[in-house]
Amino acid sequence: MQNKKLISVAIDGPAGAGKTTVAEAVSSKLDILYLNTGAMYRAAGLHALRLNIDPLNEEDVLTFLHSLNIDVKYVNKRQRTLLNGEDVTDLLSNEAVSEAASKISSLPSVRIKMVAIQQHLATKQSLIIDGRDIGTVVLPKASYKFYLDAKLEERAKRRYKEYLQKGKLNADYEQILADMKERDFRDTTREFSPLKQADDAIYIDSTVISIQEVVKKILSFIIK
Repeated sequence: MQNKKLISVAIDGPAGAGKTTVAEAVSSKLDILYLNTGAMYRAAGLHALRLNIDPLNEEDVLTFLHSLNIDVKYVNKRQRTLLNGEDVTDLLSNEAVSEAASKISSLPSVRIKMVAIQQHLATKQSLIIDGRDIGTVVLPKASYKFYLDAKLEERAKRRYKEYLQKGKLNADYEQILADMKERDFRDTTREFSPLKQADDAIYIDSTVISIQEVVKKILSFIIK
């Protein structure tokens, strides 16, 4: 794929819809780069937490944004995320970091910086990116656009099961549901780059279909 014409694939959707898992599977099938933008925002959120800065306070965030360097490298076909040269991949699944990422990603200055990095990468190689505003802001001219969705309760159930599988036995479904509902509201109502389906994106509801079925459906539009 890398030696052929460059293609870009955008997958948008709310938290828990399965975007990352699907994007990774599609990238493997197409043999193209998968760029996890969520990890980039989580790294920025982690940096804010380390500096004890409110990730929703843009004035405070601007004090470190100019020197914030986020990069990615690939080891054994897996993305490793670097924060100012430090590999922080294994620190990004923490719930506090996830919340900080959701908040800091609403700041225009942060999104502008991240988008510039992502767009530059798209000019160099074929890739697939998932997120909240990929098809509308990051890659508005993407070769293929998809909007992956699922009912709120199903998304919360998936996240709950994920936590249990990771050994977080104190996970609370109702709290996860409430947090996800709040995150959906914040993502869809923020003034800058809100979560929404691009007009030319293909809508896929994953509530009652498997990840494998979603991947197969997406590939059917790309591989003719």
